Amino acid sequence: MTTPFRQHKDKQPSTYFVRDRQSQQEMLRLTIQDHMLTTAMGGVLPEQPDPAVFRRVLDIGCGTGGWIIEAAQSYPTMSLVGIDISQRMVEHAQKQAVTQKVADRITFQVMDALTLLEFPSAHFDLVNLRLGVSYVRKWDWPKVLSEMVRVTLPGGVVRITDNDILHQSNSPALTQLDEIAINTLYRAGHLFEQVGSGLTAHLAGLLAQHGCQQVQTKAYMMEFQAGTTEGQAYYEDMAHVFQTTRPFIRKWGCEPENYDEIYQHAIEEMQKPTFHSTWNLLSAWGHVPGQNLTQGWVLIP
Repeated sequence: MTTPFRQHKDKQPSTYFVRDRQSQQEMLRLTIQDHMLTTAMGGVLPEQPDPAVFRRVLDIGCGTGGWIIEAAQSYPTMSLVGIDISQRMVEHAQKQAVTQKVADRITFQVMDALTLLEFPSAHFDLVNLRLGVSYVRKWDWPKVLSEMVRVTLPGGVVRITDNDILHQSNSPALTQLDEIAINTLYRAGHLFEQVGSGLTAHLAGLLAQHGCQQVQTKAYMMEFQAGTTEGQAYYEDMAHVFQTTRPFIRKWGCEPENYDEIYQHAIEEMQKPTFHSTWNLLSAWGHVPGQNLTQGWVLIP
């Protein structure tokens, strides 16, 4: 869909955990991470019984466009909209959609997901948000979810996917970095509790509190082993993220004096042939109350 996206200024203060969200390094990391997570989960909507029923889809915080482009490739009947606060990421995503020959069904817009969404009410069959922990603080969730519900059709689905911050690996240094990340995200307000599941454990409750019905969850345990394609992608994601988020860690007073040493040990340990790690994600979704005659859904509160 070649409709030009709105040209917002990308200079407002950001809650994203990477200070330079437009850097080439962060864009590369997101591209690697998007494909890695979608592959490990088994697809863009693996828990949904019939994703083809979603004709109009919104992806919030679309980044470089990985999830939304794979959704368009997987389901040719979908019409999709992706929004992100970064104009450079939106421009990159648009180019990728053209390259992947799905630009006729995807529109991208620069938009701040923490404010009012610039869409009419009851507009989308599915509203998706993945890895919101990177920029949504605990006090932002009421507005974010209220807006997600508002723009979703009666009977439609609101879906959130996020990750546990603490990975289970045989790298002591990587575990140290994870603990630093947990402390930082909690101090910055991105976690409800100072534990690895400080957001994921609350997703279902948040959906129910903000009007969704038939709330369900599905957990994913992703395994990564050195010497595999998936293991290499995981290594690259971790190597990038603990560099790009370092200013954020320092800002919140959580950077130890020996951070460089810990990071270097983690790099070395992740490159050992015996390295392995598991990473847990959780998808939570619920239906918006009401009746959708087109899809045949009836959810009356």
